[in-house]
Amino acid sequence: MLTIHTADQLLREDGGPPLPAGAVLVEGRAIAAVGAYEELTAAHPTARVRRWPGVIGPGLLNPDGPELLERSYHPDPREDLGSEPLTGEALSALDMTEARWGASARRGVQRLLAQGTVAVSGPLQRPAVIDAVHRSGLTIEHGVTPSPLRPGADATFAVFDATECVATVIRGRLLHRRR
Repeated sequence: MLTIHTADQLLREDGGPPLPAGAVLVEGRAIAAVGAYEELTAAHPTARVRRWPGVIGPGLLNPDGPELLERSYHPDPREDLGSEPLTGEALSALDMTEARWGASARRGVQRLLAQGTVAVSGPLQRPAVIDAVHRSGLTIEHGVTPSPLRPGADATFAVFDATECVATVIRGRLLHRRR
């Protein structure tokens, strides 16, 4: 299925000025084309269209993967532990099983996706955390920035409106949307 993601602006691969009313044509897991929305819809009139406010660009690489996912506990909303990640003594006081680490990592990954993150830096050590990251679609990188938006590349990008992420797409899958 073809999907066109369009926003007010699209960041160009060459670093030039953003393209107004730019769009990304996604086919499966890859970017099939990048360009003006009108041109892409004219060439692919049956494609599904997703309209976003803001700017489409490469997603973010979060440099604090181990700190956020292996040295912080993301509480379940049903727990009486608050809504912010626990670290230090508060974390040490918890009975952290491998299953609990995995559940925490899944909640942490959701927070990262909501920030436009498409990759975290590694290395990660805990098998349950690594599994949660891989299942989400995030990649574990070692200082590599996400690739630019160009035909043939993985359909991995984020859309930001002001300072807020409105959508995160990884390998063609819409994994986060604000609205």
